[in-house]
Amino acid sequence: MSKRAKWSIGIVLVAALALVMVLGAMKKGNKATEVRIEPVKMRDLVASVTASGQVSPRTKVDLSADLSGRIVRLAVKEGQMVSKGQFLLQIDPSNYEGDVQRAEAGLASARAQAAQSRANLEQARATHRRSSEIRKVNPTLISDEQLEQLRTAEDVNVALSESARHQVDVSAAALRTARSSLGKTTIIAPMSGRITRLNVEEGETAIMGTLNRDAATLLTISDMSVLETKIKVDETDVSRISVGDSAIIEIDAFGSDTTFVGEVVKISNSSLRASALGQAGGDQAIDYEVIVQLKNPPTDTRPDFSATARIITDMRKSVLSIPIIALTVRENESVPNKDSAQSVLGKQPVKQIGKKDVEGVFIVGSDNKVTFRPVRIGIAGDEYFEVLSGLRADERIVAGSYQAIRELKDSALVRETKVTDKKKPDSEAK
Repeated sequence: MSKRAKWSIGIVLVAALALVMVLGAMKKGNKATEVRIEPVKMRDLVASVTASGQVSPRTKVDLSADLSGRIVRLAVKEGQMVSKGQFLLQIDPSNYEGDVQRAEAGLASARAQAAQSRANLEQARATHRRSSEIRKVNPTLISDEQLEQLRTAEDVNVALSESARHQVDVSAAALRTARSSLGKTTIIAPMSGRITRLNVEEGETAIMGTLNRDAATLLTISDMSVLETKIKVDETDVSRISVGDSAIIEIDAFGSDTTFVGEVVKISNSSLRASALGQAGGDQAIDYEVIVQLKNPPTDTRPDFSATARIITDMRKSVLSIPIIALTVRENESVPNKDSAQSVLGKQPVKQIGKKDVEGVFIVGSDNKVTFRPVRIGIAGDEYFEVLSGLRADERIVAGSYQAIRELKDSALVRETKVTDKKKPDSEAK
Protein backbone atom coordinates (compact mmCIF):
# COMPACT_ATOMS: atom_id res chain seq x y z
CA MET A 1 0.00 0.00 0.00
CA SER A 2 1.31 3.39 -1.00
CA LYS A 3 2.08 6.13 1.45
CA ARG A 4 -0.67 8.34 0.01
CA ALA A 5 -3.25 5.57 0.52
CA LYS A 6 -2.18 5.17 4.14
CA TRP A 7 -2.62 8.92 4.76
CA SER A 8 -6.05 8.80 3.15
CA ILE A 9 -7.18 5.92 5.39
CA GLY A 10 -5.85 7.74 8.50
CA ILE A 11 -7.70 10.92 7.59
CA VAL A 12 -10.92 8.97 7.10
CA LEU A 13 -10.55 7.24 10.50
CA VAL A 14 -9.87 10.54 12.28
CA ALA A 15 -12.85 12.14 10.58
CA ALA A 16 -15.06 9.19 11.53
CA LEU A 17 -13.89 9.38 15.14
CA ALA A 18 -14.54 13.10 15.26
CA LEU A 19 -18.01 12.60 13.80
CA VAL A 20 -18.80 10.00 16.45
CA MET A 21 -17.63 12.37 19.20
CA VAL A 22 -19.67 15.26 17.80
CA LEU A 23 -22.79 13.14 17.51
CA GLY A 24 -22.29 11.88 21.09
CA ALA A 25 -21.89 15.41 22.38
CA MET A 26 -24.98 16.54 20.49
CA LYS A 27 -26.93 13.59 21.85
CA LYS A 28 -25.73 14.34 25.36
CA GLY A 29 -26.49 18.03 24.98
CA ASN A 30 -30.04 17.28 23.85
CA LYS A 31 -30.68 15.01 26.85
CA ALA A 32 -33.74 16.17 28.74
CA THR A 33 -33.52 16.99 32.46
CA GLU A 34 -36.01 15.11 34.60
CA VAL A 35 -38.16 17.55 36.60
CA ARG A 36 -41.53 17.72 38.32
CA ILE A 37 -44.03 19.83 36.40
CA GLU A 38 -47.10 21.40 37.99
CA PRO A 39 -49.71 23.80 36.64
CA VAL A 40 -50.29 27.17 38.29
CA LYS A 41 -53.51 26.74 40.27
CA MET A 42 -55.91 28.66 42.47
CA ARG A 43 -55.57 27.61 46.10
CA ASP A 44 -56.52 28.73 49.61
CA LEU A 45 -53.38 29.78 51.49
CA VAL A 46 -52.75 30.21 55.18
CA ALA A 47 -49.67 32.12 56.36
CA SER A 48 -48.51 31.19 59.84
CA VAL A 49 -45.66 31.41 62.32
CA THR A 50 -44.85 28.36 64.41
CA ALA A 51 -42.89 28.45 67.66
CA SER A 52 -42.55 26.39 70.81
CA GLY A 53 -42.90 27.29 74.46
CA GLN A 54 -44.45 26.22 77.74
CA VAL A 55 -47.89 26.46 79.28
CA SER A 56 -48.16 28.64 82.37
CA PRO A 57 -51.03 30.15 84.36
CA ARG A 58 -51.72 33.80 83.72
CA THR A 59 -51.78 34.50 87.47
CA LYS A 60 -49.66 32.72 90.04
CA VAL A 61 -48.16 33.58 93.42
CA ASP A 62 -44.90 32.31 94.90
CA LEU A 63 -45.28 32.40 98.67
CA SER A 64 -42.21 32.86 100.86
CA ALA A 65 -41.74 33.57 104.55
CA ASP A 66 -41.06 37.08 105.86
CA LEU A 67 -39.24 35.58 108.86
CA SER A 68 -37.31 32.45 109.74
CA GLY A 69 -38.58 29.58 111.86
CA ARG A 70 -39.49 25.93 111.98
CA ILE A 71 -42.71 24.85 110.26
CA VAL A 72 -44.87 23.29 112.98
CA ARG A 73 -48.04 22.75 110.94
CA LEU A 74 -48.66 22.16 107.22
CA ALA A 75 -52.32 22.00 106.20
CA VAL A 76 -52.14 21.57 102.40
CA LYS A 77 -50.78 19.15 99.80
CA GLU A 78 -49.48 19.69 96.29
CA GLY A 79 -52.31 19.71 93.75
CA GLN A 80 -54.93 20.76 96.32
CA MET A 81 -57.40 23.54 95.55
CA VAL A 82 -57.43 26.39 98.08
CA SER A 83 -59.59 29.47 98.59
CA LYS A 84 -58.50 33.01 99.32
CA GLY A 85 -57.85 33.43 103.07
CA GLN A 86 -57.50 29.69 103.72
CA PHE A 87 -54.88 28.60 106.28
CA LEU A 88 -51.82 27.02 104.64
CA LEU A 89 -49.04 26.55 107.20
CA GLN A 90 -47.76 27.71 110.57
CA ILE A 91 -44.21 28.75 111.50
CA ASP A 92 -43.22 28.22 115.16
CA PRO A 93 -44.71 31.29 116.91
CA SER A 94 -43.23 30.81 120.40
CA ASN A 95 -40.40 33.36 120.04
CA TYR A 96 -42.72 35.91 118.48
CA GLU A 97 -45.37 35.38 121.15
CA GLY A 98 -42.68 36.21 123.73
CA ASP A 99 -41.87 39.39 121.79
CA VAL A 100 -45.54 40.37 121.92
CA GLN A 101 -45.72 39.80 125.66
CA ARG A 102 -42.59 41.89 126.24
CA ALA A 103 -44.00 44.65 124.04
CA GLU A 104 -47.31 44.58 125.94
CA ALA A 105 -45.46 44.86 129.26
CA GLY A 106 -43.35 47.70 127.93
CA LEU A 107 -46.46 49.55 126.79
CA ALA A 108 -48.11 49.11 130.21
CA SER A 109 -44.97 50.42 131.93
CA ALA A 110 -44.81 53.42 129.60
CA ARG A 111 -48.43 54.25 130.27
CA ALA A 112 -47.83 54.05 134.04
CA GLN A 113 -44.85 56.37 133.76
CA ALA A 114 -46.93 58.74 131.67
CA ALA A 115 -49.64 58.78 134.34
CA GLN A 116 -47.03 59.46 137.04
CA SER A 117 -45.55 62.29 134.97
CA ARG A 118 -48.99 63.87 134.54
CA ALA A 119 -49.57 63.68 138.31
CA ASN A 120 -46.19 65.30 139.06
CA LEU A 121 -46.97 68.01 136.52
CA GLU A 122 -50.33 68.76 138.14
CA GLN A 123 -48.68 68.93 141.58
CA ALA A 124 -45.94 71.27 140.34
CA ARG A 125 -48.50 73.54 138.68
CA ALA A 126 -50.64 73.65 141.84
CA THR A 127 -47.62 74.46 144.06
CA HIS A 128 -46.48 77.20 141.72
CA ARG A 129 -49.99 78.68 141.54
CA ARG A 130 -50.45 78.74 145.36
CA SER A 131 -47.04 80.28 145.94
CA SER A 132 -47.80 82.98 143.40
CA GLU A 133 -51.08 83.83 145.15
CA ILE A 134 -49.36 83.97 148.60
CA ARG A 135 -46.68 86.27 147.25
CA LYS A 136 -49.36 88.60 145.96
CA VAL A 137 -50.89 88.81 149.48
CA ASN A 138 -47.63 88.97 151.40
CA PRO A 139 -44.42 89.36 149.34
CA THR A 140 -42.26 88.76 152.38
CA LEU A 141 -43.37 85.14 152.82
CA ILE A 142 -42.20 83.90 149.35
CA SER A 143 -38.93 85.13 147.94
CA ASP A 144 -38.22 85.66 144.24
CA GLU A 145 -35.74 82.78 144.28
CA GLN A 146 -38.32 80.33 145.66
CA LEU A 147 -40.89 81.41 143.09
CA GLU A 148 -38.33 80.96 140.31
CA GLN A 149 -37.52 77.43 141.53
CA LEU A 150 -41.21 76.50 141.52
CA ARG A 151 -41.63 77.84 137.96
CA THR A 152 -38.60 75.79 136.84
CA ALA A 153 -39.98 72.65 138.49
CA GLU A 154 -43.24 73.11 136.60
CA ASP A 155 -41.41 73.45 133.27
CA VAL A 156 -39.36 70.31 133.98
CA ASN A 157 -42.48 68.32 134.74
CA VAL A 158 -44.09 69.53 131.49
CA ALA A 159 -41.10 68.15 129.56
CA LEU A 160 -41.14 64.89 131.52
CA SER A 161 -44.84 64.46 130.84
CA GLU A 162 -44.31 65.07 127.11
CA SER A 163 -41.44 62.55 127.08
CA ALA A 164 -43.57 59.95 128.86
CA ARG A 165 -46.38 60.46 126.30
CA HIS A 166 -43.96 59.85 123.39
CA GLN A 167 -42.59 56.79 125.16
CA VAL A 168 -46.13 55.41 125.17
CA ASP A 169 -46.26 55.91 121.38
CA VAL A 170 -42.89 54.11 120.97
CA SER A 171 -44.06 51.18 123.07
CA ALA A 172 -47.34 50.98 121.15
CA ALA A 173 -45.42 50.89 117.84
CA ALA A 174 -43.16 48.14 119.20
CA LEU A 175 -46.26 46.15 120.16
CA ARG A 176 -47.74 46.56 116.66
CA THR A 177 -44.45 45.34 115.15
CA ALA A 178 -44.34 42.33 117.45
CA ARG A 179 -47.95 41.45 116.68
CA SER A 180 -47.27 41.86 112.93
CA SER A 181 -44.30 39.47 113.17
CA LEU A 182 -46.45 37.02 115.10
CA GLY A 183 -49.12 37.27 112.41
CA LYS A 184 -46.54 36.46 109.72
CA THR A 185 -45.95 33.08 111.30
CA THR A 186 -49.38 32.10 109.94
CA ILE A 187 -49.39 31.79 106.13
CA ILE A 188 -52.77 32.11 104.44
CA ALA A 189 -53.74 31.94 100.78
CA PRO A 190 -53.68 35.37 99.08
CA MET A 191 -55.78 34.07 96.17
CA SER A 192 -57.87 31.10 95.14
CA GLY A 193 -56.22 28.45 92.98
CA ARG A 194 -54.32 25.19 92.94
CA ILE A 195 -51.14 24.35 94.86
CA THR A 196 -48.91 23.68 91.85
CA ARG A 197 -45.67 23.51 93.81
CA LEU A 198 -44.93 22.63 97.45
CA ASN A 199 -41.28 22.91 98.45
CA VAL A 200 -41.46 22.30 102.21
CA GLU A 201 -42.56 19.65 104.69
CA GLU A 202 -43.66 19.93 108.29
CA GLY A 203 -40.60 20.21 110.54
CA GLU A 204 -38.40 21.99 107.99
CA THR A 205 -37.08 25.48 108.60
CA ALA A 206 -38.42 28.36 106.55
CA ILE A 207 -35.97 31.11 105.68
CA MET A 208 -36.64 34.73 104.85
CA GLY A 209 -37.43 35.46 101.23
CA THR A 210 -34.99 38.37 101.10
CA LEU A 211 -32.03 36.01 101.62
CA ASN A 212 -32.58 33.62 98.71
CA ARG A 213 -35.81 33.93 96.75
CA ASP A 214 -35.71 30.51 95.10
CA ALA A 215 -34.73 28.66 98.26
CA ALA A 216 -37.19 30.69 100.33
CA THR A 217 -40.24 29.87 98.18
CA LEU A 218 -42.55 27.73 100.30
CA LEU A 219 -45.25 26.99 97.74
CA THR A 220 -46.88 28.28 94.57
CA ILE A 221 -50.59 28.94 94.04
CA SER A 222 -51.75 29.12 90.41
CA ASP A 223 -55.04 30.19 88.91
CA MET A 224 -55.47 27.40 86.34
CA SER A 225 -58.65 28.88 84.88
CA VAL A 226 -56.68 31.16 82.53
CA LEU A 227 -53.66 29.55 80.86
CA GLU A 228 -51.10 31.02 78.49
CA THR A 229 -48.37 29.73 76.25
CA LYS A 230 -45.20 31.81 76.22
CA ILE A 231 -43.30 31.22 73.00
CA LYS A 232 -40.09 32.64 71.54
CA VAL A 233 -40.43 34.01 68.02
CA ASP A 234 -37.50 34.91 65.80
CA GLU A 235 -37.04 38.56 64.85
CA THR A 236 -37.73 37.75 61.18
CA ASP A 237 -41.24 36.50 62.03
CA VAL A 238 -42.38 38.66 64.94
CA SER A 239 -43.21 41.63 62.68
CA ARG A 240 -45.90 39.53 60.98
CA ILE A 241 -47.71 38.83 64.26
CA SER A 242 -50.34 41.15 65.75
CA VAL A 243 -52.24 41.13 69.03
CA GLY A 244 -55.54 39.39 68.41
CA ASP A 245 -54.22 36.87 65.87
CA SER A 246 -55.71 33.41 66.30
CA ALA A 247 -53.53 30.41 67.01
CA ILE A 248 -53.71 26.63 67.00
CA ILE A 249 -51.89 25.09 69.96
CA GLU A 250 -50.63 21.54 70.39
CA ILE A 251 -49.77 20.43 73.92
CA ASP A 252 -47.30 17.56 73.89
CA ALA A 253 -48.95 15.87 76.86
CA PHE A 254 -52.22 15.41 74.93
CA GLY A 255 -50.72 14.23 71.64
CA SER A 256 -50.50 15.83 68.20
CA ASP A 257 -54.06 14.82 67.29
CA THR A 258 -55.52 17.15 69.95
CA THR A 259 -55.32 20.88 69.34
CA PHE A 260 -56.60 23.92 71.19
CA VAL A 261 -57.58 27.38 70.05
CA GLY A 262 -55.73 30.43 71.34
CA GLU A 263 -55.28 34.14 70.77
CA VAL A 264 -52.23 36.38 70.85
CA VAL A 265 -52.62 38.72 73.85
CA LYS A 266 -49.14 40.24 74.17
CA ILE A 267 -45.97 40.78 72.13
CA SER A 268 -42.87 41.88 74.01
CA ASN A 269 -41.23 45.13 72.97
CA SER A 270 -37.77 44.07 74.07
CA SER A 271 -35.88 41.07 72.76
CA LEU A 272 -34.84 38.00 74.70
CA ARG A 273 -31.15 37.92 73.87
CA ALA A 274 -29.27 34.71 74.54
CA SER A 275 -26.88 34.83 77.46
CA ALA A 276 -23.39 35.88 76.46
CA LEU A 277 -21.99 33.08 78.64
CA GLY A 278 -23.78 30.50 76.56
CA GLN A 279 -22.60 31.84 73.23
CA ALA A 280 -19.41 30.48 71.74
CA GLY A 281 -19.20 33.25 69.18
CA GLY A 282 -20.18 36.88 68.93
CA ASP A 283 -23.51 36.27 67.19
CA GLN A 284 -26.54 36.09 69.41
CA ALA A 285 -30.00 34.82 68.54
CA ILE A 286 -32.61 37.55 68.85
CA ASP A 287 -36.06 36.32 69.86
CA TYR A 288 -39.17 38.02 71.15
CA GLU A 289 -41.64 36.63 73.65
CA VAL A 290 -45.18 36.23 72.39
CA ILE A 291 -47.95 35.26 74.81
CA VAL A 292 -50.84 33.20 73.45
CA GLN A 293 -53.86 32.75 75.71
CA LEU A 294 -55.64 29.38 75.48
CA LYS A 295 -59.40 29.30 75.13
CA ASN A 296 -61.18 26.52 77.05
CA PRO A 297 -58.03 24.64 78.15
CA PRO A 298 -58.49 21.11 79.57
CA THR A 299 -58.84 20.90 83.34
CA ASP A 300 -55.96 18.44 83.69
CA THR A 301 -53.40 20.82 82.19
CA ARG A 302 -50.35 21.35 84.38
CA PRO A 303 -47.89 24.25 84.42
CA ASP A 304 -44.76 23.96 82.26
CA PHE A 305 -46.33 21.55 79.77
CA SER A 306 -44.46 21.82 76.46
CA ALA A 307 -46.56 23.30 73.67
CA THR A 308 -46.28 24.38 70.05
CA ALA A 309 -48.31 27.32 68.79
CA ARG A 310 -49.13 27.96 65.15
CA ILE A 311 -50.15 31.61 64.86
CA ILE A 312 -52.28 32.44 61.81
CA THR A 313 -50.94 35.72 60.41
CA ASP A 314 -52.83 35.94 57.09
CA MET A 315 -55.22 34.04 54.83
CA ARG A 316 -56.01 34.10 51.11
CA LYS A 317 -58.98 32.53 49.34
CA SER A 318 -58.64 31.19 45.78
CA VAL A 319 -55.41 32.89 44.75
CA LEU A 320 -52.82 31.89 42.16
CA SER A 321 -50.09 29.89 43.84
CA ILE A 322 -46.88 28.05 43.07
CA PRO A 323 -44.88 25.53 45.10
CA ILE A 324 -42.30 27.15 47.34
CA ILE A 325 -39.57 24.99 45.83
CA ALA A 326 -40.38 26.32 42.35
CA LEU A 327 -39.27 29.88 43.18
CA THR A 328 -35.64 30.52 42.42
CA VAL A 329 -33.23 33.43 41.99
CA ARG A 330 -31.19 33.99 38.89
CA GLU A 331 -28.08 36.12 38.83
CA ASN A 332 -27.24 38.30 35.84
CA GLU A 333 -30.11 36.90 33.78
CA SER A 334 -31.23 38.98 30.81
CA VAL A 335 -34.42 40.33 32.32
CA PRO A 336 -37.01 41.72 29.83
CA ASN A 337 -36.94 45.48 29.36
CA LYS A 338 -39.40 47.69 31.18
CA ASP A 339 -42.09 47.66 28.51
CA SER A 340 -41.95 43.91 27.82
CA ALA A 341 -41.71 43.10 31.51
CA GLN A 342 -44.85 45.08 32.23
CA SER A 343 -46.58 43.38 29.35
CA VAL A 344 -45.70 40.00 30.88
CA LEU A 345 -46.16 40.83 34.54
CA GLY A 346 -48.91 43.42 34.38
CA LYS A 347 -48.59 46.72 36.20
CA GLN A 348 -46.60 45.37 39.15
CA PRO A 349 -42.81 45.82 38.94
CA VAL A 350 -40.36 42.94 39.25
CA LYS A 351 -38.94 42.44 42.74
CA GLN A 352 -35.23 43.15 42.48
CA ILE A 353 -33.09 40.97 44.77
CA GLY A 354 -29.76 42.45 43.76
CA LYS A 355 -28.59 44.76 41.03
CA LYS A 356 -29.75 42.30 38.36
CA ASP A 357 -30.98 39.38 40.44
CA VAL A 358 -34.67 38.56 40.31
CA GLU A 359 -37.04 35.97 41.73
CA GLY A 360 -38.85 33.84 39.23
CA VAL A 361 -39.85 30.41 37.96
CA PHE A 362 -39.14 28.28 34.90
CA ILE A 363 -42.07 28.08 32.48
CA VAL A 364 -42.36 24.84 30.52
CA GLY A 365 -43.30 25.46 26.88
CA SER A 366 -45.17 23.19 24.49
CA ASP A 367 -41.82 21.95 23.19
CA ASN A 368 -40.77 21.02 26.76
CA LYS A 369 -38.15 23.76 26.81
CA VAL A 370 -38.03 26.07 29.82
CA THR A 371 -37.95 29.85 30.03
CA PHE A 372 -37.12 31.80 33.17
CA ARG A 373 -39.83 34.35 34.03
CA PRO A 374 -39.75 36.86 36.90
CA VAL A 375 -42.73 36.76 39.28
CA ARG A 376 -43.93 38.79 42.24
CA ILE A 377 -45.05 36.79 45.26
CA GLY A 378 -47.27 37.54 48.27
CA ILE A 379 -47.81 35.52 51.43
CA ALA A 380 -46.23 32.12 52.01
CA GLY A 381 -48.30 29.14 53.08
CA ASP A 382 -46.91 25.87 54.35
CA GLU A 383 -46.06 24.65 50.84
CA TYR A 384 -47.09 27.35 48.37
CA PHE A 385 -46.42 31.01 47.57
CA GLU A 386 -49.16 33.42 46.55
CA VAL A 387 -48.50 34.83 43.07
CA LEU A 388 -49.31 38.53 42.70
CA SER A 389 -48.12 38.94 39.13
CA GLY A 390 -46.10 37.28 36.41
CA LEU A 391 -48.10 34.09 35.85
CA ARG A 392 -51.47 32.93 34.54
CA ALA A 393 -53.60 30.06 35.67
CA ASP A 394 -52.79 26.65 34.18
CA GLU A 395 -49.34 27.65 32.95
CA ARG A 396 -46.92 24.79 33.52
CA ILE A 397 -43.89 25.44 35.71
CA VAL A 398 -40.95 23.43 37.00
CA ALA A 399 -41.74 22.39 40.57
CA GLY A 400 -38.68 20.29 41.45
CA SER A 401 -36.33 18.93 42.23
CA TYR A 402 -34.30 21.60 44.00
CA GLN A 403 -31.08 20.44 42.34
CA ALA A 404 -32.67 20.45 38.91
CA ILE A 405 -34.09 23.95 39.31
CA ARG A 406 -30.77 25.29 40.52
CA GLU A 407 -28.97 23.99 37.42
CA LEU A 408 -31.62 24.83 34.79
CA LYS A 409 -30.93 27.38 32.10
CA ASP A 410 -33.16 29.09 29.54
CA SER A 411 -34.11 26.85 26.59
CA ALA A 412 -33.09 23.69 28.46
CA LEU A 413 -35.06 20.59 27.52
CA VAL A 414 -36.98 18.93 30.37
CA ARG A 415 -38.90 15.72 30.86
CA GLU A 416 -41.60 15.25 33.46
CA THR A 417 -40.96 12.81 36.26
CA LYS A 418 -44.02 10.99 37.40
CA VAL A 419 -44.63 11.52 41.13
CA THR A 420 -46.87 8.97 42.80
CA ASP A 421 -47.05 10.60 46.23
CA LYS A 422 -47.68 14.32 46.05
CA LYS A 423 -48.07 16.42 49.16
CA LYS A 424 -51.43 17.92 49.81
CA PRO A 425 -51.85 21.65 49.20
CA ASP A 426 -52.46 24.13 51.99
CA SER A 427 -56.18 24.18 51.41
CA GLU A 428 -56.40 20.40 51.86
CA ALA A 429 -53.95 20.37 54.77
CA LYS A 430 -56.28 22.60 56.72
